[in-house]
Amino acid sequence: MVGLRVSIIGSGGAAFAAALQAARDGARVTMIERSATGGTCVNVGCVPSKILIRAAQIRHTRRASSFDGAIGRAQAPVDRRALLHQLRARVAGLRRDKYEGLIEQNSNIDLIRGTARFAGASRLAVALEGGGEREVAFDRALIATGASPALPQVPGLAGTPYWTSTEALFAEEPPEHLVVYGGSVVALEIAQAYLRLGSRVTLLARSTLLSREDPLIGETIANVLASEGMDIRLRTPLERVEHQGGRYTLRAGGEAIAADRLLVATGRIPNTAALALDAAGVRTDANGAIEVDSFMRTSARNIYAAGDCTTQPQHVYVAAAAGTRSALNMAGGEAQLDLSAMPAVTFTDPQIATVGLSEAQAKDAGLTLETRVLGLENVPRALVNFETRGFIKLVAEAGSGRLLGVQAVAGEAGELIQSAAIALRAGMTVHALGEQLFPYLTMVEGLKLAAQTFTRDVKTLSCCAG
Repeated sequence: MVGLRVSIIGSGGAAFAAALQAARDGARVTMIERSATGGTCVNVGCVPSKILIRAAQIRHTRRASSFDGAIGRAQAPVDRRALLHQLRARVAGLRRDKYEGLIEQNSNIDLIRGTARFAGASRLAVALEGGGEREVAFDRALIATGASPALPQVPGLAGTPYWTSTEALFAEEPPEHLVVYGGSVVALEIAQAYLRLGSRVTLLARSTLLSREDPLIGETIANVLASEGMDIRLRTPLERVEHQGGRYTLRAGGEAIAADRLLVATGRIPNTAALALDAAGVRTDANGAIEVDSFMRTSARNIYAAGDCTTQPQHVYVAAAAGTRSALNMAGGEAQLDLSAMPAVTFTDPQIATVGLSEAQAKDAGLTLETRVLGLENVPRALVNFETRGFIKLVAEAGSGRLLGVQAVAGEAGELIQSAAIALRAGMTVHALGEQLFPYLTMVEGLKLAAQTFTRDVKTLSCCAG
């Protein structure tokens, strides 16, 4: 790859992983970014959202916990400006240390500030941030432009000061009443955070919560959020939006809902419309997502794509892995991205985590199944936490016992799911999983207990029975 000219459109997780790999291999890398360095995750996604969620969780625990009978509650006022200062400082620090600083340290990577579009099969035209245009020629290119919040077609919505996740994460004044429109990951995470930070929250979902997951997940988290005081309305699409005098009147489910703010979290669309992909022969699907194979190759022989702008799952760790493999393949490699054991986490409280096939997906694949659901009242860690809301579900192949998938709603589900992913990747059976040693009084021990339910009644076991 020495001397190869590599152009990368974007500067997020996929872009940086590719740039660093290509630079290590001797390529001359030109990265083009029209906005903040670092992309969605560090600037307006993963990092700031998890800070907000953690702050909300701490406030909630101080005000109400499973130990209220023994430890008194405490009032927990929120200094929103101080919280935002803390959030912005951490975001800026990570952007500097993990993105901007890496470019400065690497002489093989140049950053151009501007907006790129294809001007042919091996050329980019870049509208520079300071004015003018520059042409960039390349031998290989990577498209890593990410995605943006989608705007549903609701009468009256366009032109109102609705929030996307970005505005919600950085708002200086919390609303008295926030209506969240959406039922997936971003909607649930931000809705619970605002509820715990003191806002009244109404959640409108067009279908069920997390409708693409096992139905038990949506049912369980809906019960949790309702128990905390959230008004959840399922199968209630937003019909009309009116905004006057700084307040919303929302028509949904045949009634009017008054609110201070409206958060729209109904999905994301790939940032591909302005790239002039036709000029390079790069195909997209009907939603504008770039079609890639398992090698991250597009329909153009010298152009690759990775991350949220593609047909791949929209997770930053998927994007980064795809970016690294793209760079390797630009140099003639054949590195593939295997998503068969891809873990996913929703950072509600309790967390939601999945890996592998759900029961419905396994049935659609024609597999004969055995499934088990273990309630958290059977997990010692959950019992000593006095927090037994949730479950761990295992999906296995009948006969062989081969593990096919795991779904969990539990405290620290995001931690236990990686053990499940490793078990899945290793081709383990539920019987082998049930024989493993797990440290006692950890949530991940629930995987062992769930696996043991295929052959025994774990209710009859002693606390740490092997």
